[in-house]
Amino acid sequence: MPQTPTEGARHRATRTAPARPARTSHRAARIGVVAVAACLVTAGAFALPAQAASTLKDLAGANGKDIGFALDPNRLSESAYKSIADSEFNLVVPENAMKWDTVESSQGSFNFGPGDQVVAYAQQTGKKVYGHNFVWHQQLPGWVQNLSASAMKTAMENHITAEATHFKGKVFAWDVVNEAFDEDGTRRDGSPFQQKLGDGYIEDAFRTAHAADPNAKLCYNDYNIENIGAKSNGVYAMVKDFKSRGVPIDCVGFQSHFIVGQIPSDLQQNLQRFADLGVDVRITELDIRMSTPATQSGLTQQAADYKKVAQACLAVTRCQGLTIWGITDKYSWVPGTFSGQGAALVWDDNYAKKPAYDALAQALGGTVVTTPPPTTPVVTTPPPTTPVVTTPPPTTPPPSTACKVQYQVNSWNTGFTANVTITNTSSSAINGWTLKFTFPSGQTITQAWSSKASQSGSNVTLTNESWNGSLPAGGNTVIGFNGAYSGTNTNPSSFTLNGTACSLG
Repeated sequence: MPQTPTEGARHRATRTAPARPARTSHRAARIGVVAVAACLVTAGAFALPAQAASTLKDLAGANGKDIGFALDPNRLSESAYKSIADSEFNLVVPENAMKWDTVESSQGSFNFGPGDQVVAYAQQTGKKVYGHNFVWHQQLPGWVQNLSASAMKTAMENHITAEATHFKGKVFAWDVVNEAFDEDGTRRDGSPFQQKLGDGYIEDAFRTAHAADPNAKLCYNDYNIENIGAKSNGVYAMVKDFKSRGVPIDCVGFQSHFIVGQIPSDLQQNLQRFADLGVDVRITELDIRMSTPATQSGLTQQAADYKKVAQACLAVTRCQGLTIWGITDKYSWVPGTFSGQGAALVWDDNYAKKPAYDALAQALGGTVVTTPPPTTPVVTTPPPTTPVVTTPPPTTPPPSTACKVQYQVNSWNTGFTANVTITNTSSSAINGWTLKFTFPSGQTITQAWSSKASQSGSNVTLTNESWNGSLPAGGNTVIGFNGAYSGTNTNPSSFTLNGTACSLG
C-alpha cells in the first residue's frame, strides 16, 4: 500500500538544504544532537497498579498520561492496523486529515470529511483527538501563498475560525502554529506567513483559535527543540512573552524525531523549564530511526531510547504524554525521506512488536520492585528414638492446559526477532506458565522480553514475568526475543505450555 505523504523532512544542519514539495508531510528527525551513551533496558519485575495492564493504553492511563498515534483513517480497513490502533492508544492525531490543504484547498470551500472520520473513529473507541494543525508553511495551498498581506491575515483567521468551530467540543487540543522557527532561534524566514505578516501572526493565530473554541488547549509544535539550544531558546522566549502578556497558549509540543543513540541528555531538563513557564508539554511525533536493515544492536538501542523518552516525560508533572508518529514501520515516513534509514516505530513491517514496545511498557508500568529471597524457617527436631521413615510429598502434576501458539519471525543476515503469542484456549485461567520448544536449526536466543529465557543446547524454556503470568480463559500474552542463527532459521514445529502440547495458529 503506497505511503500517504507525511510532513516535509528536514535536513537542517544548515539553511541550504532544499525544501521538500508541499505535499510531503513530516519532519526530519534531529540533526546534530549530541550522541549519548546507550541506556540499556533494565531487566526487572515491575509493579503494576491493581490488575496487571496488558497494553500501552492501560499503562499510560494508570499514570495519568496520554499515549497517542498519528492516524490515516484510510488504513483502518487493514485489520492488523485497526486492531493495534483500537487496543493500544487513548489518543489520536490526524496525520494529514486536518491540515490546510486537506480542509480548505480552495478558498472558502471546506472539506471536513477526513477529519470527521478521525473524530468518529476516536468516539467509537474512546480516544481523545489532538488536532494537527491550523497554520503551517507546508501543505499549504498555493492560493494562500499568493495573497496580499491583508488578504492572507483574513484568510488565516477565517480558516482557523471555521475549522475550530466545526470541531468544537470534539478536539480537545490543537497545534495552532507548527514549525515557525529556524535553527538559529529566529522566526522562519521561509514561511509565507512570516514574510507577509511578520512576527505577529503567531499571536494572532492563538487569539483567533481561542475566540473560536475557548475550551480547547492551544499548543505550539516544533522539531529540534528537544534539547536546550538556540532554537528551543527562541521558542522558550516566545512562550515566556506570551504568558506574560496573556496570549492564550496552553502547551508546547516537542516532535522528537530522533536517531538511535542520540536522545538529548537534557531532554527532561528542557521539558521542565517550559513547564515552569506555566504550560503543559508533550512529546508529539515520536519516532527513532536507524540504518536499515535493522540490527540486533540497533533494536536494543532503540528500545533503550524509547524508554528514556518516556521516562523523561513521566518525570515532568506537566508532561501530558507521548504520541508515536504512526504504528508500523510499513507506513513510516522515514524511508521515503532518509535513504537507507527507517525501522523507526514500535511495530515492524509485519505488525510484530519490537523490543521498543516492551521498553515503553516497562517505562510506563511503574517502579522496579526488588523482591528479597524468601526466608526459610529453621525447625529443630530432636533425634528420634525409633527409626523415622520419611515419605516425600506426592508430586502434583501441572493443571491440564489447552493452548495455542503463534510464532512470527523477522530475519536479517544472521539475526532475527521472534514474537510469540500464547493463547489460553481452555475454559480455566492459567496462573503461571512455562513454554518449552526446540530450535530445529541450532538457533540461540540473545535477548528476551516479556519472559525469562533459558536455553540448553537447542531446548528453550520461557517462563512468565510477574505481570503476565495470569492468562484468563480465552486470554493471551505476547512475548518475544532476539536470536542468532547460521545457515537456515527454521521455525520450531511444536510447543508445550505447562507440559501440555499446544496447537499452532
